[in-house]
Amino acid sequence: MANSENTHPDITGGLRPTTRDRKEISLRYTWDLTHIYTGWKEWESDLNTVEGLMGSYKAFEGSLAEGPRRILEASVLSDQLGQLAYKVYRYPGLMQNQDTRDNQVKARLDRVQILFARFHQATAWYGPELLRIPEETMRRWLEETPALAPYRFGILETYRKQKHVLDENGERLLAYAEPFGSTPAESYSMLADADVAYPSVTLGDGSEVIAGHASYQNGLHTQRSQADRETLFKAHFEVFNRTPNTWASIYEGVLQRDWFLTQARGYSTTLGAHLDGDNIPVAVVETLIQTAREGVAPLRRYHALRKRILRLEKYRYFDAYLPLVDVDWRLAYDDVVPLIIDSVAIFGAEYQETVREAFARRWIDVYESDGKRSGAFSAGVYGIHPYMLLNYADTLNDAFTVAHEMGHTMHTVLSHQHQPFATSEYTIFVAEVASMTNENLFLEFLLQRETDPARRIALLQHAIDDICAGFYRQAMFADFELQAHRLVENGKPVTAEILQKLYLEILYTFFGDTLDDQIWYHNTWARIPHFFASPYYVYQYATSKAAATLVHQCLTTGSETERHTALDRYLALLSSGGNDHPVEQMKRAGVDFGTPEPMRAMVATAERLVGELEKSLQLSD
Repeated sequence: MANSENTHPDITGGLRPTTRDRKEISLRYTWDLTHIYTGWKEWESDLNTVEGLMGSYKAFEGSLAEGPRRILEASVLSDQLGQLAYKVYRYPGLMQNQDTRDNQVKARLDRVQILFARFHQATAWYGPELLRIPEETMRRWLEETPALAPYRFGILETYRKQKHVLDENGERLLAYAEPFGSTPAESYSMLADADVAYPSVTLGDGSEVIAGHASYQNGLHTQRSQADRETLFKAHFEVFNRTPNTWASIYEGVLQRDWFLTQARGYSTTLGAHLDGDNIPVAVVETLIQTAREGVAPLRRYHALRKRILRLEKYRYFDAYLPLVDVDWRLAYDDVVPLIIDSVAIFGAEYQETVREAFARRWIDVYESDGKRSGAFSAGVYGIHPYMLLNYADTLNDAFTVAHEMGHTMHTVLSHQHQPFATSEYTIFVAEVASMTNENLFLEFLLQRETDPARRIALLQHAIDDICAGFYRQAMFADFELQAHRLVENGKPVTAEILQKLYLEILYTFFGDTLDDQIWYHNTWARIPHFFASPYYVYQYATSKAAATLVHQCLTTGSETERHTALDRYLALLSSGGNDHPVEQMKRAGVDFGTPEPMRAMVATAERLVGELEKSLQLSD
């Protein structure tokens, strides 16, 4: 493969390629998928093996009641199938992410997905058959059969959830209704993505841009003229403002669907139904919302400070993203790598060595290239190692993204090292704690070594903006969707005007008088795809942000004994995978979501950072 060293000449270290041609990017900046398979022939062999094992698994149907030995044999085979399935899915999946245009890879990925669909249909018998065994009998078998220990949690979870499983006719009826359940999200996507036509606008410098998602977001961060930001905002939200009744009707479909499923499965609230899968108490979300509402002082203080520093007569929502100082700070990838390794020294030499290995042994696909998926992620392959996708572009945000994804990667490494396959998958509720803790450590490390006033301001603004977006904004969204769901639970109407009024009331609760012209934002709720595609999901960003703040506080403050205890508990959390309910896992790590403490720690940190930003801005004047 031909390599090229086309780079930006004014950046040191690992220089960002100017080419978008993947073949011309140095191999060391691309991931090495031969760690999974050396080629398609090997992949094809394992795919055939998976198909054969599926037939073997089917042979267990009707025999589980024979005793614990039979359940153990089925569980072991299920593990073997699952581990192999990870590999045969990830290999073409990662290849497609590096070039979404490759139809041959897409065809192979489709083969895997078709096979998995058949497998899920063929194994639907397992849960109902397991539940025909009395729970008392199953618990005795688990006690008498030590080899079943890796499967204990999953088996007992099946029994815990059985009271919300309907009889055969009921489950069949819900299965018939399932295709309709995705209609609201699909309708929203078609309207907001596929069929949307954002208007073109002319900015103050004479340039014309289409006010789509990318241009709108970029403009909020880069356009120094408030008039230009206002132009982009109004043009972008014209899409939502001209058809509010349609957005409200689609969202009512989400609310009514959720209430239908809640009642059908015997839950009392939609929130309880959504949280039951991970056994998360309803009080966790309610406490999050209440504590965030009570702790809005730092949020308001920050935006009042922004209005003053930016010298704005009126401060609006689209003014909330502009940098407070102009600083040309480009961070080359190779310069960031050692900083991230050093920032996690608190976790010990073994942890650091694994991070170093991830950077050195091509676990990471670094730079943007033609056809590559946007964004960033970390994806595990049990028995191999995780892979990280980046689209690194030398910015401060990119540097924090590397720290964030490395947190996920190390969480996966430790989970896979210490957990059997059956309990190796951790929940979303816990996942973001690892990534955000690493971001907190990276921020602290950079602040400790940075002396340039403008860069310190940029770091502090990054940290506060992250809290505003990850904690306050997500708590605000959680508040909105909880109250919206309660409308249908209480038999109340759902209209565009009602949703607009609800959103504006919540917006004012959080921002108070710091935002001018709040009526402008009455339809901004319709722009949040999570409301339509994954209800009761966003709260986890806020709880994770709060938990990571408390973890960081415990790791870095207090006596040496207290810090050491916090470190042991945190590493145990990362090593626990999915071997228990996430709230219990977090409690053992020192974060008790049965109290407001994690959220209060978040509010206190926000207050401290805003105070530091105020001092830094005074020093820079």
